[in-house]
Amino acid sequence: MKAAFASLLGLSLFVTACASGPMSGREKGALAGGALGAGTGALVGKYALKHKTAQGAAIGGAAGALGGWILGDQADASARSRDEYDRYDR
Repeated sequence: MKAAFASLLGLSLFVTACASGPMSGREKGALAGGALGAGTGALVGKYALKHKTAQGAAIGGAAGALGGWILGDQADASARSRDEYDRYDR
């Protein structure tokens, strides 16, 4: 039952993501940060916290997604300011 629910949830997220158009830097950063954070958190949870893999992945994923979102937002803002500078520099 859990596997069917996880598969259905994953498929619905995939279909929703495909329908929304191209991702912004903020969205890309959140996705990459969340994935890296979850992987790192799972390893830390398993080996450093005595087999608390799921808790480590959840905390690491949330922290990574937040950090990636912030970095992606800053990258988008920097690109916008460069575009504005180039537009008025002529």
